[in-house]
Amino acid sequence: MVSLLQGRLPVSEDLLQMQKGTMMRKVRSKSWKKLRYFRLQEDCMTVWHARQVGASAKPSFSISDVETVREGDESELLRSLAEELPLKQGFTIVFRGRRSNLDLVANSVEEAQIWMEGLQQLVNFVTNMDQQERLDQWLRDWFQRGDKNQDGRITFQEVQRLLHLMNVEMDQEYAFQLFQTADVSQSGTLEGEEFVTFYKALTKRTEVQELFENFSADGQKLTLLEFVDFLREEQKEGDGASDLALELINLYEPSESGKLRCVLSMDGFLNYLCSKDGDIFNPTCLPIYQDMTQPLNHYYINSSHNTYLLGDQFCGQSSVEGYIRALKRGCRCVEVDTWDGPTGEPIVYHGHTLTSRILFKDVVASVAQYAFQPCLSPVWEKMEKKQKKWQTSDYPVILSLENHCSREQQEVLAKHLTEILGEQLINATLDGLLPTQLPSPEELRNKILVKGKKLRTLEEDLEEEEEEEELESQLERELEAQIEPENQELSPRSKDKKEKVVTCPLLCPPLCCHITAQVPISKYGSLLFLKKKSKPILCPSLSALVVYLKSVSFHSFTHSREHYRSYEISSFSETKAKGLIKEAGNEFVQHNTWQLSRVYPSGLRTDSSNYNPQEFWNAGCQLVAMNVQTAGLEMDIYDGFFRQNGGCGYVLKPDFLRDAQSSFHPEKPISPFKAQILLIQVISGQQFPKGAKTKEASITDPLVRVEIFGVRPDTNWRDTNHVENNGFNPYWGQTLCFRLLVPELALLRFVVKDYNWTSRDDFVGQYTLPWTCMRQGYRHIHLLSKDGISLHPASIFVYICTREEIEEAES
Repeated sequence: MVSLLQGRLPVSEDLLQMQKGTMMRKVRSKSWKKLRYFRLQEDCMTVWHARQVGASAKPSFSISDVETVREGDESELLRSLAEELPLKQGFTIVFRGRRSNLDLVANSVEEAQIWMEGLQQLVNFVTNMDQQERLDQWLRDWFQRGDKNQDGRITFQEVQRLLHLMNVEMDQEYAFQLFQTADVSQSGTLEGEEFVTFYKALTKRTEVQELFENFSADGQKLTLLEFVDFLREEQKEGDGASDLALELINLYEPSESGKLRCVLSMDGFLNYLCSKDGDIFNPTCLPIYQDMTQPLNHYYINSSHNTYLLGDQFCGQSSVEGYIRALKRGCRCVEVDTWDGPTGEPIVYHGHTLTSRILFKDVVASVAQYAFQPCLSPVWEKMEKKQKKWQTSDYPVILSLENHCSREQQEVLAKHLTEILGEQLINATLDGLLPTQLPSPEELRNKILVKGKKLRTLEEDLEEEEEEEELESQLERELEAQIEPENQELSPRSKDKKEKVVTCPLLCPPLCCHITAQVPISKYGSLLFLKKKSKPILCPSLSALVVYLKSVSFHSFTHSREHYRSYEISSFSETKAKGLIKEAGNEFVQHNTWQLSRVYPSGLRTDSSNYNPQEFWNAGCQLVAMNVQTAGLEMDIYDGFFRQNGGCGYVLKPDFLRDAQSSFHPEKPISPFKAQILLIQVISGQQFPKGAKTKEASITDPLVRVEIFGVRPDTNWRDTNHVENNGFNPYWGQTLCFRLLVPELALLRFVVKDYNWTSRDDFVGQYTLPWTCMRQGYRHIHLLSKDGISLHPASIFVYICTREEIEEAES
């Protein structure tokens, strides 16, 4: 089969060297470092490895699985081995999803450069492939899997085996008929274009052909007017349908004559339906389209819990990679748990557990590097910058600081934050004035905010900054001069004269229970003397870095209204938040219109599992923190929700959750609008992979589950029937109906499962999106894996329409 890359990717010297193969050291840990032979296959799309040259090789990774390549000095693991292994000869292959990085060390700097630049060249090529190129590559991958003896030809016996791998059970006589029709050379084998012909016969879409013929007068083509009718009537494209029709014909009609005549062939029509323009996700919601000038508390903010963990919170690995991955996937609030380090450098880990430790300064350095900037290593500067792998959001990042350090190491925390983050760090109000509301994401572009405890109110900081510095200096001088051991007697002056008692501004309230004496200190009265400290005293320099996000304890909504300010934030365990929603849902909604709330998973989730974030979003909670390292239903919902608005990590809440006088109650929702009826016809499926538990010799029995997540009355699900022994092109034609009271808060999740009557159905793929980003009409839903990676070309073909409930009743 002709290589996909032929004529489109310049075969560089680097790629030729990679195809010859290289011995490199594979590094998994400080104790696991082994030589392996890595070789780029001739298709330039897969890398295989073996224990040594000439030994039996097996696939290591596909280029399509690679996200980017980093230099050795950017690898946390390789840096820890810098004294043993030369960093400049090392590099890291970063994979999509949650797959662990691959750290390699070459025998020379030159070899490392060859692999780094060659791999990045291939990754950039794959990333920029168009729809047809991706399909071509997918076909080539299947051809190679079917060509068991690797002679460039596929026999009918190999085709039968391939059909099982492709998840389809077909009548042998019919399969042989298709094989003979495709074998135009009559060689008894399929090569190149013959295999493409065979594939097209396998994937003939009769349901699309019928739809095409419904709008085509001659059944051969759609004229411009016919296509406009289709876009208006079925796709609900509105007044712009005429201009859109011309644009789509130019994009998806394969024949030049068709483009000139402004007509769409059946192939062009199918190309359109399978493209991003035929996708269920509305493209107008993909870029940043929302108002970003409102106060922070008016937005849902993509937030991570225990960000440093790559596994569970009892004995999992702590790594700066957790922060890099979180920031790259759109997190704008990351958590940092700090503790005293043995060498005077604060460390980050899950306290009192067996999780590994990392340095706080390394965490801050990673946040500084990855919070806003594209991942563009100096190695790639000579490559086209338009091919850079990813661009993070430039809206503000919040460091949620859980401080368990002594005062001495708190000083180190403040030093690292100030020196490493520099101008990125917010250490004063934007205008030097006391805020009446939180600033907006737009005002805080490219800024990092610290959330944590604070000694004083912001008002006191602004009004008495100079006096506080003078007081602190005076207290320290006089403490050194006057405070002696615990049994020191008070001076005669203190006995004769009644002293004014003040609490040292360096002390936090919980320490008051340990007061044992009053020490006279000049005109400031008496300083409370501590017998024993129950927790570290908060350091003023660290306190000063908390500006807009002062952590305060929650007592009640009434207490918050009377005593707290808009720049103060309370945190709630999932259990506490659920209870408040049930007991005082409307008060919680109103509270979240003027102050930020952070919700975090229960400490009982030692496996780092997640809760459903939807019920907290329903109450307007902004920072609903998730264990992003743990895949599953909950993270599907989370990722699907934050896919909108450019994936920038900020999503504007609905207006009824931003109104301080809102009457909305998440448990008893009453919408001012009529309920919406959602009809989803699940028509067919295309090229599903096998489920994780499906045996290679087995064929998938797929069913589609449509789930709605929203307010409690709207949360529901419906299943189609399962189709036996066909994961390749199953047909359902079933319509599922849902009623929604508050669609503004609803998300849709489409899940394909492999039916199993003896056990739990096996997960195959899913796609989740907000109701507000859903398009009506005939749409394809392109499936994602558990890790959120594309399963191209796996998709579901559906027809979607919505209507108000009264219309449904009348019909």
